[in-house]
Amino acid sequence: MSRDLVPFVGGETDLLAGWLDFHRETVHVKCAGVAEADAWRAPLPASPLTSVAGLVQHLTSVESYWFERTVAGLDVPRHWTDEDPDLEWRPRPGFGLADALAAYQAQCDRSRELVAGLDPGAMCAGRRHGQVVSVRWVLLHMIEETARHNGHLDAVREFVDGVVGD
Repeated sequence: MSRDLVPFVGGETDLLAGWLDFHRETVHVKCAGVAEADAWRAPLPASPLTSVAGLVQHLTSVESYWFERTVAGLDVPRHWTDEDPDLEWRPRPGFGLADALAAYQAQCDRSRELVAGLDPGAMCAGRRHGQVVSVRWVLLHMIEETARHNGHLDAVREFVDGVVGD
């Protein structure tokens, strides 16, 4: 997957969506060519759950949380439980990196649908810790969250197969 350049000039919605999509596409770029044997390796001792595929699953989970639950106010299943708060990071039997990337792509498509046509200044249908949240805040947070985890993908990828990020 290639990344589209973010326009240098445009309205707020176009620029926010452009940067978020750039970072979403970067997830796919950083995962390209990872061998399945390396996809679930977690090379960072302080973060034993952090693997390439685990990061993709986590990003899928946060897309669902922020856009389905918070923006749209939908009651969708969580990707973790009280008993296993790290569930979203763990491998699932028969579910490989390609599956994780496809699920992430589908969730990003769903997220785009949910914000299409919304004004960034609009308030979300759901709340966060009982507080009202704007669509703008969610978009900015998701840019930050996705970009930060792309940095983690860089480090994990270099440890598992020596490929240096782009």
